[in-house]
Amino acid sequence: MSNINVRYIEEEMKQSYLDYSMSVIVSRALPDVRDGLKPVHRRILFAMSEMGMTHDKPFKKSARIVGEVLGKYHPHGDSAVYNTMVRMAQDFNFRYQLIDGHGNFGSIDGDSAAAMRYTEARMAKITSELLVDIDKNTIDYRKNFDDSLDEPQVLPAKLPNLLLNGATGIAVGMATNIPPHNLGELLDGVLALIENKEITPEELMEYVTGPDFPTGGIIDGTKGIYEAYTTGRGRVRVRGKVDIEELKNGKSNIIITEIPFQVNKARLIEKIAELVKEKKITGITDLRDESSAREGMRIVVELKRDEEPEIVLNKIYKYTELQNTFGIILLALVDNMPKVLNLKEILSHYINHRFDVITRRTKYDLEKSENRAHILEGFRVALENIDRIIEIIRGSKDGNTAREHLIEKYSFSDIQARSILDMKLQRLTGLEREKVENEYTALMEHIKELKDILSNDQRVYDIIKEDCEELKEKYSDERRTQIEEERLDINIEDLIKDEKVIVTLTNKGYVKRMNLDKYKAQKRGGKGVSTQNTVEGDFLENMYTASNLDTLMIFTDTGKVYNLKVYEIPEFSKQSRGKLIANLINLQENEKVKSIIKTREFSDTQDLLFVTKEGLVKKTVLSEFKNLNRSGLRAIKLKDGDDLIFVGLVESPNDQVFIATKNGYSIKFPHENARNMGRATIGVRGINLRKDDDVVSAVIIKRDDTTILTVTENGYGKRTREDEYPLQSRSGKGVINLRCNEKTGVVVEVTSVTEEEELMAITSNGIVIRTPADTISLIGRATQGVRIMRVEEDEKLVSIVKVMKNIEEKILEEEEKSE
Repeated sequence: MSNINVRYIEEEMKQSYLDYSMSVIVSRALPDVRDGLKPVHRRILFAMSEMGMTHDKPFKKSARIVGEVLGKYHPHGDSAVYNTMVRMAQDFNFRYQLIDGHGNFGSIDGDSAAAMRYTEARMAKITSELLVDIDKNTIDYRKNFDDSLDEPQVLPAKLPNLLLNGATGIAVGMATNIPPHNLGELLDGVLALIENKEITPEELMEYVTGPDFPTGGIIDGTKGIYEAYTTGRGRVRVRGKVDIEELKNGKSNIIITEIPFQVNKARLIEKIAELVKEKKITGITDLRDESSAREGMRIVVELKRDEEPEIVLNKIYKYTELQNTFGIILLALVDNMPKVLNLKEILSHYINHRFDVITRRTKYDLEKSENRAHILEGFRVALENIDRIIEIIRGSKDGNTAREHLIEKYSFSDIQARSILDMKLQRLTGLEREKVENEYTALMEHIKELKDILSNDQRVYDIIKEDCEELKEKYSDERRTQIEEERLDINIEDLIKDEKVIVTLTNKGYVKRMNLDKYKAQKRGGKGVSTQNTVEGDFLENMYTASNLDTLMIFTDTGKVYNLKVYEIPEFSKQSRGKLIANLINLQENEKVKSIIKTREFSDTQDLLFVTKEGLVKKTVLSEFKNLNRSGLRAIKLKDGDDLIFVGLVESPNDQVFIATKNGYSIKFPHENARNMGRATIGVRGINLRKDDDVVSAVIIKRDDTTILTVTENGYGKRTREDEYPLQSRSGKGVINLRCNEKTGVVVEVTSVTEEEELMAITSNGIVIRTPADTISLIGRATQGVRIMRVEEDEKLVSIVKVMKNIEEKILEEEEKSE
């Protein structure tokens, strides 16, 4: 029972876990700041060095190397050692490969390396720079796991390997993620730091511009690099290198030639294919991998004719790893303690390590040289007294006696006496005697040089600089990763094709978006096509043409305005009902949409003109609505019983306001008759209404050559020259616009049109007819018009929308060609 120690389990767990944590941190997961290697990497390279597997020697089986490492230095799984060795041989993982692999060592597509019994390896040429002078007492050793052998605690590391090839590791409670860098830039940074010890990390960035990934790619901006180099932590956004290839048939191809670091190429292609299948990315007709060992990476994304490649590319960037973020954590072991370092600190530790290595190497060389000089000094004395020495040797009964007599007679040291006794007779020739003198003279100069180095720190730094220049000459290459000006985060609008669409809105608030080319022009008086599957009691109220990137300003009967992007409206088929607009913007209960206008920017030079049911008008500068959001803003103050009828954009001093009433009256006056007001105001009188009349529509007249189109609820309409309407002052009673009767019904809407435009007329049952404006009769002001659309007894014409005929015909023609 005396061997049992009583401990609280909490204390045992705490101590055991701390021991385990430190073991993982120090002996497994984190690299040393001096040579940039984790223990497993260091052991592999040291074992290969001990086996003599340099770059100029034959390859040896990987299994033999793994066995050597496992048996002598690294008592873990063989797959861990082999996988580490494989990574050091992969040109897409290591910027400068440390292992020269022969056979299948995997691919950037995620293919595994062949079994270690099939592959062969040796050290790469550059690896010798990590091991140079290892036999000159330049580093400390420790015992291996069974105390039978010595293994290095760190390699001499002539290369700044920590930043050169980077490192990734997850320890306990911490992680490191160091990107690879360009050798030439790192060495320039080292030289700059040696020259100026006070240089800042920011100034070092003039030499070390940023990570240089083995797979190339493009880094967006320097902000993340700056943070990483100054604080030790930062995030850089990396995207693949892409070219747009224009083909003769009008199509375009997206060619991906480089991908971000540590991205699996095959998985990237699969992801793009999945997105196409899920219709998150449209416009792609083919996707293939044309990569080869000779030509390099080439992923081809074929697009449909007239598809905008930038939009497709932005979607690929957004939804795939063709653009990703590399989180930099410059964490390494400093004196066996984990520490986050900035760029200057890492290079300083490398320089200090090289200073220590060169100092220890110089001491080693000095000791060897002094020992040799000591022996040569004995040779010189012996050669000057050779006859007497020969007599002493011949007169001695054995070697030990001769050695003692030589020491006693000439004051030789023991090692000098032994060397003289071992000296060959050929050394007695004149030529050999001269060689001894020459060697001794040269050796004394060398000793003087070594002592000068040890007594002068600057000499050591000069040697480090010479080493850097030599490394640059031998191994420096061009950067692979470009660093460009920061590319703004991909906005959702970068993913949207800015094409013409139709937006429809029903009386009960169902809204949808449709492609404009769904409707082919019909002759006047046609029956039309159905566009809406409305719920019972609902009917189509308005239709608008817009572009996907337009902003819709949605005005309601409460006088509020809301903001909605056209592309945010779901796209549906012609027969679909759509989606409740209340699910897209924050409408209050019983709040109803009354008017919608579109805009691209909230300008100081444009005004919004409001017209109400009771004939009031108000003008407010558009820029007052620039902070518009989905929660809405107060746009106009409405009196009880009044309703918002029209909102339009005033863009020119010559614009005129045209207001129409349901009983067929209208007024036209200059917009400047209505002064600018703030948002939450009532407005002024625009038209003085007759009894039982209300304003039903209005229009802002922009050009002198336009005509005014008036339509009634029973499908009648007419065009009248704008100059037939007299220009009046605001608040007049107006003039006759259309003679309403039982056959025509009341006026429902007016708009200004030209002969180049077409019209879409909508009924309460969702029937739409598209007809050219020039097919509608151009007749006088006080007439009843002609039938432009046949409506059933239970339906009414509710709205008209105009579109540009020539543009839409071109769209349809191009679509037919592509088919």
